[in-house]
Amino acid sequence: MTRVLLVEDENLIAQFIEKGLLRHGYYPTSVSDGQQALDEIYNESYDLVLLDLGLPTISGREVLQTLRQQGFTLPVIVITAYSDKKNIALGLGANDFIDKPFRFSELLKIIQRNLAKSFGDDKVLQI
Repeated sequence: MTRVLLVEDENLIAQFIEKGLLRHGYYPTSVSDGQQALDEIYNESYDLVLLDLGLPTISGREVLQTLRQQGFTLPVIVITAYSDKKNIALGLGANDFIDKPFRFSELLKIIQRNLAKSFGDDKVLQI
């Protein structure tokens, strides 16, 4: 079972992603702010994080920086509407990024690619 932490404060986007992940065999947990994200990662085990940068409490940027500074190596895919997303996301230590709005099939490909790098192709769910 592949556990995905979804960190998104826009409820409709979070529901869309969560339903899609469930349909494709992933086990998502959804939180809506940066502090909840850090609490989840510190207390639970996840295979991948989908992280919005514009979050309440603690920004997605701060969450990502904190994780990398503390040695967490799990794949983080940034979901963002920011115009300079590639430089922001990858410069902060993200493994990948996707622009809002996006097609769910696009997100799935990015998830699978990053899980394959992390765990090997034979352990990754395919579409």
